[in-house]
Amino acid sequence: MTRLRQLVLAAHDRAPVEQALQELLAATAPHHDPGVGRFGLTNAVLAAGCDFVEVVSPSTPGTAAGRWLARNGGDGGYMLMIDGPPTLTAHDRHTGLGVREVHRVELPDVVDVHLHPRDTGGVLLALDSVDPAGSWRWAGPAWTGSSPTCAGGLREVTIMVPDPGEVARRWAALLDITAVGSDCRLPLDDGRQHLSFVAGAGDVAAVTAARLALPGVEHRAAVVGGVRFDIVPLEET
Repeated sequence: MTRLRQLVLAAHDRAPVEQALQELLAATAPHHDPGVGRFGLTNAVLAAGCDFVEVVSPSTPGTAAGRWLARNGGDGGYMLMIDGPPTLTAHDRHTGLGVREVHRVELPDVVDVHLHPRDTGGVLLALDSVDPAGSWRWAGPAWTGSSPTCAGGLREVTIMVPDPGEVARRWAALLDITAVGSDCRLPLDDGRQHLSFVAGAGDVAAVTAARLALPGVEHRAAVVGGVRFDIVPLEET
């Protein structure tokens, strides 16, 4: 099953965004991955049901995230990470679709591939294939090689792009799924999740909104790190 597992925000200052996300998501202590240092970043990954929200900040000059922050004019939704079958991460498939890989790592429990945004037309897109199902190494030891008991998570993200129709077609091919009607909306996780592409005024792609269904929470909404979050009780979905 192909599903959205992680939304990544880029922020100039990680700490206040991390704190606001932890309060909004009623999340446990975040995971800080020293491995992102290779990209010149610091990060925090917060569990949101069975999915995750991450915030990254540049720690050195000249990073891809730093350049995106400058083009975007501030904090915002920088990247999406999709979990799917092994065919999703096959190099030959990406080559056949004319999409370059900018990063690839193959570990016993996960293959992680980042695709060039200029080729996808949208935000930075990571395709992952995990084993066992439900695990997520990037969230820390508790999720490495296993999947803790969880419920709920990401339900929809809105991605602002210059050409929604074209980007939806490209992503549908990359994810091997079919768009819903003509409204530039792609279903994931057997219809429980959606990616919605909308037109933006500029030429920078960014995630602008996210809806999550989480157990034991009240309806709440807030703008954090340049993204509007809408949280709904899992029990009502």
